[in-house]
Amino acid sequence: MSRLALYTFGVLKSPLVDPAPLTREFYDIGEAVYGKISQHPGYLARAETADGDRGMLFDADWGAWGEFAVPTWYGKGRTVETTALAATLSLWTDLRSAFDAVYTGLHREALSRRYDWFERTRHPNYVVWWVSDGVIPTWRDGVSRLEHLHDHGSAPHAFTFHDSFTREGNSDHDKRHRAAASQPKTGLEAD
Repeated sequence: MSRLALYTFGVLKSPLVDPAPLTREFYDIGEAVYGKISQHPGYLARAETADGDRGMLFDADWGAWGEFAVPTWYGKGRTVETTALAATLSLWTDLRSAFDAVYTGLHREALSRRYDWFERTRHPNYVVWWVSDGVIPTWRDGVSRLEHLHDHGSAPHAFTFHDSFTREGNSDHDKRHRAAASQPKTGLEAD
């Protein structure tokens, strides 16, 4: 059975090492969110450095998750002092579990404050896709799929929670639309 890969990416307003209170707050909340999400039902694994150090993203040993990579639209630094991004790569048993982890609890609270920390962009900030059992997605896979989503929209190769596809590559939107169409009409539907 396949599993769901989730890649997230955001450009921070200031470098991760900025001593400003907002940056410190983001880092602290991020640590708490990681702790909660790793206990969420359906969570399988996330990319972590071999030595557990999250400070140097670009030169770290990420093991099976591959070399760290970022989308082409990231234009800030790549050193410890200048890196201004947050990125995650994780594996889930299914779409619902990942969706619930992202949009409930502590992570939802953090999302409500995202523009305190992150720059507003016209680029997608996450992408999901199905991977076969035993496959570990790489950072480059995540970047490639996020860029594909940006350039072409949702497809079985790269999609969002709200415009998703089944493991077999069928649009969940079509399934939801057919289910809604088969419901008896109440007269309260929007035209």
